[in-house]
Amino acid sequence: MSKLYIVPTPIGNLEDMTFRAIKVLNEVDLILAEDTRTSGKLLKHFDITTSMQSHHMHNEHRMIDQIIGKLKRGETIALISDAGTPAISDPGFLLTRSCVEQNIEVDCLPGATAFVPALVNSGLPNDKFVFEGFLPVKKGRQTRLKFLAEETRTMIFYESPHKLIKTLGHFKEYFGEDRQVSVSREISKLHEETIRGTIDEVLAHFEIKPPKGEIVIILSGKKK
Repeated sequence: MSKLYIVPTPIGNLEDMTFRAIKVLNEVDLILAEDTRTSGKLLKHFDITTSMQSHHMHNEHRMIDQIIGKLKRGETIALISDAGTPAISDPGFLLTRSCVEQNIEVDCLPGATAFVPALVNSGLPNDKFVFEGFLPVKKGRQTRLKFLAEETRTMIFYESPHKLIKTLGHFKEYFGEDRQVSVSREISKLHEETIRGTIDEVLAHFEIKPPKGEIVIILSGKKK
């Protein structure tokens, strides 16, 4: 029976791979991978020999019909990203939506997602939160920050290391230097680190120690 599996992969420590994820990747007809070189190392580590095909942000639009065709012919396909859960700031949404529209079964396995441990580790309120992912790089960035300045729930952002200081500077400008923030990087990896404090304090830290690795920012909401 045709089915699309959305399979989370470790964001760092390979021991976070689930038994079920390994089983699914071994049993499907095809694995769609964001970067076949990166995923090739993961599959080799777990002795998974299933065929792979590249599926990333630059080709996902033109590949949808081809993949849907395979699924309609009865194939089972797994979608993985370089790390974490596909479709969370990674390719996957378009394919999932197309499958839903075509009445093709979709099964998303539970597993690694960077923002969950970052949110819990932050010590900031997590009963209600909003996931913003990556902010607009240029167009719309100022408008979005102005809008979020009134947000009362905890906010979650993804950021690259070379843009972190600039982003924290924007946070200081739009949210105020005393707003609480937590920055987690290299989650589950050897040099995992979480820095907490006011925006001003955390910005000062990273100005002295330039950040490396994948980064999740947890920002407290505006006080009611």
